[in-house]
Amino acid sequence: MSGNNEFRFFLSCDINLPVTFRVERLEGSLPSSEKKNSGIDSTKDEGSAEIFIECELYIDGAPFGLPMRTRLESGSPSYCWNELITLSSKYRDLTAHAQVAFTVWDVSRGKDDGLIGGATIILFNSKLQLKTGKQKLRLWKGKEADGSLPTTTPGKVPRHERGELERLEKLVNKYERGQIQRVGWLDRLSFKAIEKIKERESSKNGSSHLYLIVDFCSFEHQVVFQESGANFLLPSPIASTNELVIVWDPEMGKINPSEHKQLKLARSLTRGIIDRDLKPSSNERKSIQRILKYPPTRTLSGDERQLLWKFRFSLMSEKRALTKFLRCVEWSDVQEAKQALELMNKWEMIDVCDALELLSSVFESEEVRAYAVSVLERADDEELHCYLLQLVQALRFERSDKSCLSQFLVQRALKNIELASFLRWYVAVELYDPAYAKRFYCTYEILEESMMKLPAGSHGEEDGYKKWQSLVRQTELTAQLCSIMRDVRNVRGNTQKKIEKLRQLLSGLLSELTYFEEPIRSPLAPGVLITGIVPSESSIFKSALHPLRLTFRTQSGGTCKVIFKKGDDIRQDQLVIQMVSLMDRLLKLENLDLHLTPYKVLATGQDEGMLEFIPSHSLAQILSEHRSIISYLQQFHRDEHGPFGITATCLETFIKSCAGYSVITYILGVGDRHLDNLLLRDDGRLFHVDFAFILGRDPKPFPPPMKLCKEMVEAMGGAESQYYTRFKSYCCEAYNILRKSSNLILNLFHLMAGSNISDIACDPEKGILKLQEKFRLDLDDEASIHFFQDLINESVSALFPQMVETIHRWAQYWR
Repeated sequence: MSGNNEFRFFLSCDINLPVTFRVERLEGSLPSSEKKNSGIDSTKDEGSAEIFIECELYIDGAPFGLPMRTRLESGSPSYCWNELITLSSKYRDLTAHAQVAFTVWDVSRGKDDGLIGGATIILFNSKLQLKTGKQKLRLWKGKEADGSLPTTTPGKVPRHERGELERLEKLVNKYERGQIQRVGWLDRLSFKAIEKIKERESSKNGSSHLYLIVDFCSFEHQVVFQESGANFLLPSPIASTNELVIVWDPEMGKINPSEHKQLKLARSLTRGIIDRDLKPSSNERKSIQRILKYPPTRTLSGDERQLLWKFRFSLMSEKRALTKFLRCVEWSDVQEAKQALELMNKWEMIDVCDALELLSSVFESEEVRAYAVSVLERADDEELHCYLLQLVQALRFERSDKSCLSQFLVQRALKNIELASFLRWYVAVELYDPAYAKRFYCTYEILEESMMKLPAGSHGEEDGYKKWQSLVRQTELTAQLCSIMRDVRNVRGNTQKKIEKLRQLLSGLLSELTYFEEPIRSPLAPGVLITGIVPSESSIFKSALHPLRLTFRTQSGGTCKVIFKKGDDIRQDQLVIQMVSLMDRLLKLENLDLHLTPYKVLATGQDEGMLEFIPSHSLAQILSEHRSIISYLQQFHRDEHGPFGITATCLETFIKSCAGYSVITYILGVGDRHLDNLLLRDDGRLFHVDFAFILGRDPKPFPPPMKLCKEMVEAMGGAESQYYTRFKSYCCEAYNILRKSSNLILNLFHLMAGSNISDIACDPEKGILKLQEKFRLDLDDEASIHFFQDLINESVSALFPQMVETIHRWAQYWR
């Protein structure tokens, strides 16, 4: 059951996917081979066995489709395939008595001894639900799996033989499918106890039985059998006992005609005249205010929608109410939609952040989306640049290729070459998405055609053709850099030899890259014109992908350093850094500068991109060479009279930057933090890099809620110092400022829901809800300060040795 008492399920006849399962491993010992007259050396030990498993689908007792085989596996004592098997038949083809037969063969034995055993499993249980998750099948030794009805080789352990181990394995299967609530500390104790029981049982039973472990594909909801073409499900026969019977209702989730009629009558447009004068009561006003505070991700209930519709006229002066009101409109009703649009155009003008909500997938009306675009026109170029990445993603939700949003983005880009450069890159990267390539290509063409027609400016400004060519040269540059990377990677030897090859290429064959014929706009900062690469200052990082570190000359006489990566999708890093930049802006608007380092990142393809290089050192390197952060900073900002022997300004910068990134990484759920991806600049600014895990995902077990390492706290004088107290104060202040803009941040992530960014694409709804939870919108400012202080204390306590076991594990996170 979900929160609103709905029971969701899929029908097997609707699933047009092949039957899939994973053959994992054998448990138990193989039967010893007699090898009497087989011609095989009887001295061969069991470890030389070469085993494969044949899998065949049976429909109503007859073979169906081609049998599939696993690869050969040899090894002692365990045999583990972990191989995904995809049958030629689909779930919609199955009947209630569909079975899969598994036969285990050993090719190292003679013909008579090659058969080890078989087992058969029926795919639907007695309640006609598809079996999912891990299944443990007992093999019938020496018998080939039989798919007849009833089978002579059932893989299910007979009820009278089932012991404690079978009961526990059934519960573990439920746990893995998410049917048992997870309680971290208790689960770990339980699994330890289960392992002990397994060891005890295996030593007691010896090798009397052989089992095959198979993992069947799971779906988001339960799959229930139904024949193709049937429009109803047969209910389970009612038993004479008091057994609970589940009856499947085929109309579950459909609109109730009587309720729908009542709703239409209640919202009848003939009541429009009465509604104009309606004023909410005190309780109704409280309910409305509560609804208006809902985050943009919250779905309104029927009663809430009815309440907003009823008092729509009195809410027109409340700009925050428009997006909520538009959510409660029945857009399929032509008259109601018409009145809603009339009201929308008379409503108090909404803020830009609310206009972003109207561009999400929730709102399909072209008029509503056009209204949102008209609000966006009020944003200046700096603000528009903050949202440009999401606005390009929002093109997926438009109803046509040449939408108002597309036209708006192009028109603004024509007036600002920096916007034009970023728009072109953001759209070009999405051309790799087959589902929306045509949509993005259309915007790309409009931008190109419109820019080419621009006349030259009256103040010696370039004409449109030259502007467009300056952007195209950026792509030519990145293509040349990709070519260089291929050549460098092919060089055998250490990193130094690859660096020599890079400099040799830049000075020789590719010397045109040392001095460009014409300046090129930097893809990372289009306002900067770059004139060539400095070979002697260019290098290669020592890592698997060998990213380039390039130093470009600028037209103004300076240099800028860039990292170019190929073979890594940096779109997720691009999103995180955009959020860091946005949050930095929001904090500074409230006069809180936390000395963040939102370095520039630009994906120039699915697996390539540029990053701004910031001179810095990793904490791992600093601690290895200097033992502490403070002794490192003393090299640059020594002050005998200052705190810890460094200047007060440097320490303040360090504390503020630690606070800023602690809050931001907590909100964004950044994972996989270690001392190599925390960097420190010479002026004391700490910052994070590499964001392969966000929104709560983390490859390390037991991640602490706040990403603070022991050395950072020690650099502030420890958990009892006044500087650490100041750090906590900055954290709480920043957290409350960012909570005020939670709607903006949630709206921007909501617009990314259709993107190909890994940690969002896997489950957009879940990811956005995790982000929403981090803001604790149920708390007021004072309560949120207490909450965040507790969070910091909890995380920092974990870093010191006097704490309990779970907290000790958090301390291990940084090792």
